[in-house]
This record gives sequence, C-alpha cells and structure tokens, in this order.
Amino acid sequence: MHMITEILKEAWVALQRSRVRSVLTMLGIVWGIAAVTLLISYGAGFRNVLVTAFMAFGRDAVVCWPQATSEQPGGQRAGKVVHFEQEDVDLIRANVSVVKNVCLESVRFRSISYQDTMANTAIRGVCPAYGEMRNEVPRVGRWINPSDMIERRRVVFLGERLYHKLFRGRPAVGEEVRIDGVRFTVIGVMDRKMQLSNYFTSDDESAFIPYSAAGDLWDTRYASVLVFEPVTPLLEKKAMKDVRAQIAERQQFSPTDEKAIQMFGREEFRPVIDGITIGLEMLLMFIGALTLGIGGVGLMNIMLVSVDERTREIGLLMALGAKKKYIRFQFLAEALVLALIGGAIGVGLSYLIAASVGTLPLLGPLFEDTTGKGDIHLRISGQTVILSTIILMFVGLISAWFPAQRASKMDPVEALRYE
Repeated sequence: MHMITEILKEAWVALQRSRVRSVLTMLGIVWGIAAVTLLISYGAGFRNVLVTAFMAFGRDAVVCWPQATSEQPGGQRAGKVVHFEQEDVDLIRANVSVVKNVCLESVRFRSISYQDTMANTAIRGVCPAYGEMRNEVPRVGRWINPSDMIERRRVVFLGERLYHKLFRGRPAVGEEVRIDGVRFTVIGVMDRKMQLSNYFTSDDESAFIPYSAAGDLWDTRYASVLVFEPVTPLLEKKAMKDVRAQIAERQQFSPTDEKAIQMFGREEFRPVIDGITIGLEMLLMFIGALTLGIGGVGLMNIMLVSVDERTREIGLLMALGAKKKYIRFQFLAEALVLALIGGAIGVGLSYLIAASVGTLPLLGPLFEDTTGKGDIHLRISGQTVILSTIILMFVGLISAWFPAQRASKMDPVEALRYE
C-alpha cells in the first residue's frame, strides 16, 4: 500500500512538470467521458419512455381474443368458434386463484355527438375493474363504478382526444352526449394517455360505458374480448393457462389448444421493448466509447513522448535497482491519474449539460403533449457514472499499457547513453 501511494505521488509530480501538455491531454478524456455518460443517459431515458408508453396499455393486463379451435378432443370437430360470455367470467372468478380481476369487453364503432359536433369511434362496454387493469386514469371526473354497472346507468367516460373533438376544451363532466341517438351523461375525461400499443383504436379516442348499458345499444351476449389481470406478473403464464382451461372446460375444447384463444400480455411486450432499446443502448455506448477512445489515443501519444523524454531518468532508476514492474506501474499510474482527473471533470460536465438541456422531445410532439411525460429526461444516475468509469478505466489501461511496457523493457545501459 505504501509503494502504491509513493508511485501515485511521483506520478502527480511528473504530470506537473508539463502542465500544459497534461491539461490538453485531459481535455480529450473530459469530452470523451462526458459523451459516454450523456449517451448512456439518453439511452436509459429512451428506454424509460418506451416502457412507460407500452405499459400505458395496461401494466399487467392480458387481453384475450376468441378464435376457432384447431384440435379435436373427444370427437369434437376442429374449427369450432369460441365465444366469451358471462359464464366464463364467473368460472374464472370462482376457480382461478391467480387472477386478480377479469372483465368482458364489448366494442362497436358507433356515432357519438355533442350539440353540433359528431365523431365515429369505438364505444367500449366494460366493467369497473377494467379501469385499473388498463390504466384508464381520470384527468377530471371519475371512472365507471359498480353502481353504474348494477343500475345500468347511461354514463360515459371519454378518452382525452375524443373529448377535445367533441367539447374543444369546454367542461364536459355532467354534460350529455348522444351515442347512436341515446343520451349518456359524461362522468369523466381520461388523462392524456401516450400508448404505443392498442386494439380496435387508441384509448384516447374511445368512449367507455358500463357493460350493462352497452346492452341497451347492441347485443352483448358474446363479448369482443376478455381482459384479465394476474395477481402478479410472475404468474402471468400460469394465469393464461388456467383461464384457457376454464373456458375450454365449459365450451368443450382442448385446454392445450392455444389457437382457440389468442392471448396478449406483458410477456409479448418484453421482446419488443428489449429489441428496440437494448440495440439502441449498445449503439450509443459504442459511439461514446469510440469518442473516449480518441482521447485514449491522445493519452497514449503523450505517454510515449514522456517515455522518450525521460529515457535517461528510467535508465538511472534501473541502475539504482528499480524493478521493471516499478517502472511499469509508474507510467501506468501517471496515465490513470490523468484519466481519472479528466474523468471526474467530464462527469461533472455531463451533469451540467444534462441540467441545462433537461428534456428532449420524443413522444410529446407525436401525442400533442406538453407536460414532458412522453419525453426523454436526461438524468445522470449512479449506475451510469459507474458504467462510464469502468469504460474510462478500460480505455485508460489500454492507452497506458504500451508506453509502460516500452519503459519497463529498456536496457539501463542504453537508456543512460540516450541523448
């Protein structure tokens, strides 16, 4: 430990001999580490936005579409059409303990109007639990409650974009709209929802009414889809299997027939998110490492010049008994001191740049959102600093190793004769 301390002290003294050269060398390291840190931070921010946008679909929701059977269990013909009914929901609630919420959803594209403004969009008949499963958060008013469902109230919850089409910014809660000519009272308006995945149409452009009230507008015996939520994401696969088994038992098809019911949940999102973000993060890290590598080349050149200038000094140290590893450590230490000082300044610079830039637009302009929720926030995390430091140490060691090896392999006699 004492030897290492002495080597670092000597390295610091040696660097002070040529301060201008040391400062110029550090500038390359400063810019390189700042670039690495900011690019890693950008990649992490991009991933966070993408995850948030996909999770807006529903953090743990699984959507099931009825299809046709492909297997023939017990003499049953293949190609039998599957239907989702209330009996299926009752069975799932009673027998599948790993399912937290389950709901039928019936969707039709119908006209909805307010005064002289009209739109044709998806009208979704849903249950109260649907709001929690699909992240339908009210900006004003409230979501559908159990009383609305039981009493078949003609109430409607509007998606944010649909609200702007109909009301153009005017207060909507308590107002009446017409769905296919039938009056419904607006009970709430959705908060802006930036989602990159949807079905039928975007939630922002949809109107949500109680499933029971939807039965006053169209036949809701067979639902369009079935939505459920496992008690934990870790049990999603088991929940899918158990839900399929319960529906299969009632409708008499094989519980292993995955083509009978198409299911889409969290596990389908993961490969999409990972495929987009991991590739981008690796690319940004590679670009940052290349930028830092340019600074590393400059560091190597300066250290080679330093070795040449101090050839006689190296020869004298060897003649006095200094071992090769001491000489090697001496030059490695000088290079690492330069790299670490430059790295510390570079990380500080990256914090300043991140603070001054703040937010970079990504999904905000696409969804006409000015709150910044869908944009990249440059935040330098501790994990980013650690990763940047690891890259810096690697580049510093690679840059210093060749000059250090060259210094340690000098012949003392030839070094003392060097002019």
